[in-house]
Amino acid sequence: MMNNIEIQIMDLSIEKKFLLPTYATSGSSGLDLRACLEEKIKLKPEKTILVSTGIAIYIKNPNITALILPRSGLGHKKGIVLGNLVGLIDSDYQGQLMISLWNRSKKIFYINPNDRIAQIIFIPVIRPNFSLVKNFDKTIRAEKGFGHSGTF
Repeated sequence: MMNNIEIQIMDLSIEKKFLLPTYATSGSSGLDLRACLEEKIKLKPEKTILVSTGIAIYIKNPNITALILPRSGLGHKKGIVLGNLVGLIDSDYQGQLMISLWNRSKKIFYINPNDRIAQIIFIPVIRPNFSLVKNFDKTIRAEKGFGHSGTF
């Protein structure tokens, strides 16, 4: 299923050396987002910083949304995750994509120009019609919560 997403380079001073979002492999679900920086910056332990991607997107289609997710290697190996954990990009948003990076480690982390700092995926949106009811039809689970099926 192909969907046209408009993309705009927001910082024309870096247009020639900037890399657009790309898939790392043919099986990748997420496109890598890169840091749009003139020079390397320091992210101190237990601090957050807002990093520009240098791009804006316009999804247009209200049945599609984008999620910005952390890169698993940065999170696991370096302790660098998203400050907001997951970013949601609505179909009508047209502003620059900014990445909130959180250094949850005890070590300084440096972000270099064009470093891959996050990933973006596009997913379908289901818009439900709610039906107000007095009671639900009972299921086997009903209101049983966490751990209701046991530990094994």
